[in-house]
Amino acid sequence: MNVADPEFLLDDSPGRVMLLLGNEAIAKGAVEGGVSVVAAYPGTPSSEIADTLSLLASKGGFYMEYSTNEKVAMEVAASASFCGLRSLTCMKHVGLNVASDAFISLVHTGVRGGMVIITVDDPFCWSSQNEQDNRFFAQFSGAPMLEPSDPQEAKDITAYAFELSEELQEPVLVRTTTRVSHARGDVKLGSTKRKPSLKGTFERDPRFGLLPASARVRHKVVLKRIEEARQLSEKSRLNSVFGDGKTGIITSGVSHNYVMEAINALNLEASIFKLGFTHPLPEERLMSFMSSHDPIIIVEELEPYLENHVKALSNRLKKKVRIFGKQDGFFPRTGEFNTRIVIDGISKSLDMKHVTVSPEIEKAYAEVQPLLPPRPPTLCAGCSHRATYYAVKVAAKGLNPLYSNDIGCYSLGVAPPFQMYDTMLCMGSGTGIACGFSAAQDQPVIAFAGDSTFFHASIPALINAVYNRHSFLLVVMDNGATAMTGHQPHPGTGVSGMGKPAPKVKIEEIARGIGVKLVYVIDPFDVKKSIRVFRDTLKKVQERKEVAVVVSRRECALLTIRRKRKEKTPIMPWKVDPEKCTGCMICVEEFACPAIFVANEKVVIDPNICVDCGVCAEICPYGAIEREKDRHEVKTI
Repeated sequence: MNVADPEFLLDDSPGRVMLLLGNEAIAKGAVEGGVSVVAAYPGTPSSEIADTLSLLASKGGFYMEYSTNEKVAMEVAASASFCGLRSLTCMKHVGLNVASDAFISLVHTGVRGGMVIITVDDPFCWSSQNEQDNRFFAQFSGAPMLEPSDPQEAKDITAYAFELSEELQEPVLVRTTTRVSHARGDVKLGSTKRKPSLKGTFERDPRFGLLPASARVRHKVVLKRIEEARQLSEKSRLNSVFGDGKTGIITSGVSHNYVMEAINALNLEASIFKLGFTHPLPEERLMSFMSSHDPIIIVEELEPYLENHVKALSNRLKKKVRIFGKQDGFFPRTGEFNTRIVIDGISKSLDMKHVTVSPEIEKAYAEVQPLLPPRPPTLCAGCSHRATYYAVKVAAKGLNPLYSNDIGCYSLGVAPPFQMYDTMLCMGSGTGIACGFSAAQDQPVIAFAGDSTFFHASIPALINAVYNRHSFLLVVMDNGATAMTGHQPHPGTGVSGMGKPAPKVKIEEIARGIGVKLVYVIDPFDVKKSIRVFRDTLKKVQERKEVAVVVSRRECALLTIRRKRKEKTPIMPWKVDPEKCTGCMICVEEFACPAIFVANEKVVIDPNICVDCGVCAEICPYGAIEREKDRHEVKTI
C-alpha cells in the first residue's frame, strides 16, 4: 500500500487484505469507525497516523488539522465530540503530558460523540526524551484503555473504541508502542460503520463547564462509569485465554508476540491470558485464571502496571500463587523487549535451561554485529541549523554562555563539534529554562527553539521573559516545517492539515507583538552577516538586560532537494581545490558537514552527498572550496 495514493484506505472493501504499517492501520480503523474530526500535533512514533488521515481527509469527507500543540488538539477533538461527532486525536507519549490538563477534566465531563485518544509509547527512547509508560494515565484519569498487539488489532481496536466511547460516554485511550505502530502486517479490512459528518449540534449541558459544584458531581459519575467499563472488560473479546498448561502467562500489547515466540522456543506448555482491554482490568477473570494456574508470569514492557494489579488481586485469592515479573528481577523495567529477553525471563522464572531463539540466527548475529559501523545521528548535509550553530558559536566565542536547547532536529547541537547544549527537557523548555538561567546566574544565556516548537510551547515562556525582564538571546531556527517528525505543516508554513493554503503566521511578528524590542531575521547561509547579527545582538542583550529574538530562516535541506527534484533543477556539487587547501580542517572539525571528509590526508567533498548549499565555501578562510564547473558531473536530484 502506498500512502501517497490514499484512496486505497477509503475503499469500503470488507475482507480485502492489505499490508499496512501499524499507524496506517489505526488511520484505517478511524475511517471504518466513522471519524469526523481529527486534530493532532505530530510526534514520532505516532506521526504516520495524522499524516495518513491528513492525506485522506478531503476525499474522505472529514476534517483534519495539525494543531499548535497536543492540548489544543485534545480540546478541538473534545468540542467536536460535544457536538455529537466522532473525533480522534493522536500523539506520542510525552504529548499526553501536554494535553493532560484538558484530558483529566475531559474524563469528568464525559463526551457525546465517540472520542478516541491514541497515545504511542516509546520504549528504548528511539525518538524521545524518556520511556514514560502511559498506561498509568488511564488509571490516573479513569479513562478506559485498549491495547493492540499488531496492525490488525490496531485497526480493529480503533474502530471499536468509538463504539465503546459512545456506550460509556467517555473518551477512550488507545495505547500502542513503537513496535506496534511501526510494524507492518497483513490487515483484513472491515466495513465502514458510518459516514463522517462535518456538522454536529451542541446541546447545552452544565456537565461541560467544570465549576467546582459540577466537578464534584461528575467525579462520582466517573467512578460509576469505571465500574461499567469493568463489566465490559470482563466480557470483552479483547481479553482472551488460550493454550493449555500449568504455567500461566499474563501479557498485553506487543509483549504477547514475544511470549508466543518464546514458549515455542522453550517448548513450554503454558496458558496465555492476553489482555487488550487493560483499564479497567477484568478482575474476576484474572482471579479465576490465577486460581487454576501456578506459577503466574507477567510479561510487559516498561513499568510493572499489570504486575502490580495482579499481585493486588492475588491477595483476594484463597490460595497462595507464585507471581514472577519485574519486581523479582526476571524482566527489565527499561527498554524494549524482544524474544531473547522474554525467553531469558521465562526460563529464569521457571528455573529452566536457557534456550536460544535459533542457534543459526544467534551465530550469524554474533558474526555480523562487530562489523556494523556506528551511525550516530547528525544534521543533514545542507542543513541550515549547522550554519546557525556555527555562526552562534563564532559570535559567542569568549563569552562562555549557557545553552538551553529544545526538542527538534536542532537538538543535534549536542553533538561535536558544536556541543551547544547544557539543558534539554521538553517542548518549549529551551525558552523557559533560559528565563530561570537569567534570574539565577550571571553568565550569558542563549536559548534555541525550532519554528514548530516555537508555536507549540515557546510563546508563553517568551511572554514570561518580557514580563519578568529576563535577559537572554532566543534563536528560533525556522526551516519551514515540523521537520523531525516528517515535515508536517504548522502555523508558519502557509499550509493546513487539509493540504490547503492557510494564513502564514510570522514568528518575528509574534515576538514584536508580545513586546520583544530586539528582533532580527537572518539567512544562516549568509554566514558573515549572521555572525555579525549574533555578535551585535549578544552585546545589546548584555548592555540592555532584556530578551532578544533572532529568527534564523532557511528552508529544510530535504525540502529543498524535493523542490529541485520536482523542478528538475540540477544540483552543482562543490569541490576542494587541493592546491589552495592548507589542511586547516575548519570545514571538517568546526563545521562538520557529512559531505566533507578526509581521504589520503586530503579534504574532499562527496558529490553524492553535497546538496549545493555553499556554506563550506563561505567559511573556508583560503577560498579553497569552489563550485564544480564540469557539467558532466552535475547531478539532477
